[in-house]
Amino acid sequence: MAIARHIEDHADERLTLASLAEMAGLSPSRLQKVFKDAFGVSPKAYQDAVRMRRFRQSLKDGERVTDAIFSSGFGSVSRVYGEAIRDIGMTPKAYRAGGAGEVIVYACRATALGLMAMAATDRGVCFVQFGDDEESLMARLVAEFPNAQLRASPAQNAPELDAWMEALDLHISKGAPRPDLPLDMRGTAFQMKVWQFLLSIREGKVLSYSEVAAEIDNPRAVRAVASACAKNRIAVLIPCHRVLRGDGSLGGYRWGLERKRALLDTESRSS
Repeated sequence: MAIARHIEDHADERLTLASLAEMAGLSPSRLQKVFKDAFGVSPKAYQDAVRMRRFRQSLKDGERVTDAIFSSGFGSVSRVYGEAIRDIGMTPKAYRAGGAGEVIVYACRATALGLMAMAATDRGVCFVQFGDDEESLMARLVAEFPNAQLRASPAQNAPELDAWMEALDLHISKGAPRPDLPLDMRGTAFQMKVWQFLLSIREGKVLSYSEVAAEIDNPRAVRAVASACAKNRIAVLIPCHRVLRGDGSLGGYRWGLERKRALLDTESRSS
């Protein structure tokens, strides 16, 4: 859509819905609906996402935080800090440094679905992944938080994480209820909206990608919903496994369809 390209080309400028609508030859309300149907978010949220993407890249490139804020089009320091913490889960300085200054505690545990790694910041669980060996799981954790201080979790230093691992293992291996743990989710505004909705799907129930899109008031954003599910970093606790294709087939799952089927079968028996 030409309006999306215009927003990307002029993300550092003040763009109003009225001016964009005039450019598109539509009423503001019609543009809002058409744009949201196509991209899953409003033009304003799209512009903010473009700005945030440029802001993150500037930080990675080593630009000073204040310079990055204004070069990416944000009008104030306070605004970008609020946006950044919501979208990337840490302060801008910590993100620029790849999580430097953050302490992330992790542990691995054998489950009925194979080896599982869990990691948490002081805000909650930020990472749950399944894999064949600890080395590959740690490589994924390092890729997410390359400069954070990663600490293995002996029980005396992080009793909460050990208890959380135990509770999640009981859910996976024994069919106990999914534990309601604090989560440190990190994603775009749209991803966060999808993940928040997934948390409301009760155990034993499944929905299609199109049903999830409709429930979050973006009925045409089916592909965006599928993408958000695929980018979920917190397996099981954010239950993206409960979302299927419209024909009832499993669809995708970043940790393998066998694990997705096993989770659904366990939940079906327990509900």
